[in-house]
Amino acid sequence: MSEAPTPAPEKRRRFQAIKGVRDLLPPETTLWNRVEQTAHQVFATFGFGEIRLPIFEPTELFARAVGADTDVVSKEMYSFDDRDETSISLRPEATASVCRAYIENGMQQLPQPVKLYYLGPMFRRERPQKGRYRQFYQIGAEVLGGGDAPAIDAEVIQMLMAFFDKINLSGTTLYVNSIGHSADSCRRGYVETLRTALQGVKEKLGADSQRRIDTNPLRVLDSKLESEQAIIETLPHISDHLCDDCRVNYAAVKSELELRGVIYKENWRLVRGLDYYMRTTFEITAQGLGSQNAVCGGGRYDGLVELLGGPPTKGIGFAIGEDRLILSLQEGAKATDASAEQSAGTSLRSLTVYIAWMGERAYATAVRAAKDLRNAGFSVELPPVAQKFGKALGQADKLGAKFALILGDNEVAEGLWTLKTLSDGTQSKLAEPALIEHLRASI
Repeated sequence: MSEAPTPAPEKRRRFQAIKGVRDLLPPETTLWNRVEQTAHQVFATFGFGEIRLPIFEPTELFARAVGADTDVVSKEMYSFDDRDETSISLRPEATASVCRAYIENGMQQLPQPVKLYYLGPMFRRERPQKGRYRQFYQIGAEVLGGGDAPAIDAEVIQMLMAFFDKINLSGTTLYVNSIGHSADSCRRGYVETLRTALQGVKEKLGADSQRRIDTNPLRVLDSKLESEQAIIETLPHISDHLCDDCRVNYAAVKSELELRGVIYKENWRLVRGLDYYMRTTFEITAQGLGSQNAVCGGGRYDGLVELLGGPPTKGIGFAIGEDRLILSLQEGAKATDASAEQSAGTSLRSLTVYIAWMGERAYATAVRAAKDLRNAGFSVELPPVAQKFGKALGQADKLGAKFALILGDNEVAEGLWTLKTLSDGTQSKLAEPALIEHLRASI
C-alpha cells in the first residue's frame, strides 16, 4: 500500500498593523516621552492633577455628550456589543469621560475648581493621512466647577501656550472666537441665520457641507475644501449676532489674555465640531503640517456635566493632537537632541556611553562602571563578550554612542580610564571618581 503524500507545510501569515494605526519606535519615542514629561511638569505648575481614564465607555455617553448627529458618533466611533449586549465604544475623545468621572466620583464635593489633565490614545475611523491616524494620541486638560470667570478661560490658554513654548514648538498662532451661549437666543438665532444663508448656496457646496446644513451648520465654517472657501467668506459672522452677555464675556476673555501677554488673533470661522461647546473657543496652529495645521483645539462647555446627569457645572478645556505636535516638532527642527538623533535614523537608542572592554579584570571593572554610570542617569551599553577595540568602537559608532569608555587590563592596573569622544576622536585619561563629572560637563 502506498503511503499518503505528506501535506505541504502551511504558509504562515505575515501580520501587519491595521490600516490607520502604526508602531512608535525608538528613538522617536524619546521625543514623545520628552513632550509628555514636559506636559506633566507645566500643568502641575498651574495646579492640575493627572486623571487616567478607561479606554472604552458606554456608547450612549458619547452619543449624548458629543451629539448623535456629529460625524464622530454617526461615522467614526468604534462601537460594539459587549457580552451582556450593552453597546460600548472606544473613546473618540476624553472630555465626556472626564465629566463622567467628575460626576461618578463625587468630585463636585472637592474644592472647586477641579483641574484635571490626561494623556493617552483615542480612536476614530477616519481616512488616514499625514498626522491623522485611527488610533491617535491626545494631551488634554479640563477645568470643572469654580464659575465661568473670563480669567479661567485665559489662564487655561496661558498654560497651553506656556507648554508649547517649553517644548520649543515654533510657528504657533493662537486663534480665538466666541460662538455664543447654546441656551440663549444669540447662538440659536445665528444658527438659523447661517442655515438660511447656506440654503441659498447649497448647490455650490460639497456633499459633506450640504449634509451639515441640516445637522450642524456651524461645521460648514470649519471646511477645508478649497472650492468652498470663497463661499464661506460671504456667510454671516457670529460676532454680529452675539447677545450682550456673550459680547461682554468675549471682550473680557480677550482683555485677560492681553493682561497675561498672550498674543492671539480672532477668527470668526472658528467653531468646535462637538455639540457641547459654547462661548469661548480657541485653536492653535503650527508649522510643517500643511492645510491641516491645527495642533490643539478647545473651548468652554458649561452645560455638559448637567447634560450627563450631574449638577450644573461650568467647564472649559482643550485637547492637543500629540501626533501632529510631534510631526511639527520634527519638521520644524525645534526638538531636542533626541529628535535630532531620530532624524539621523542610524540607531534605535539614545546612547551616552559604550563600554569597550577586554580582559577578565577589565570585565569586572566594566560591570561596576556600567552600574555607576546608569545610577548617575547615563544611557550605557555594556557588551556581554569582549571585542577587539577596533570592532568595539565601530559598534559604538553604529549605535550612535556619544562616548566610548575603553577598559583594558592596563587601564585597570593604572587606575586611569580612557574616554573617547566619538564625534571628533579626542581622548581623555580619567581617574574613576572624575568620570561622571567629566561626562556631565561634556554633555
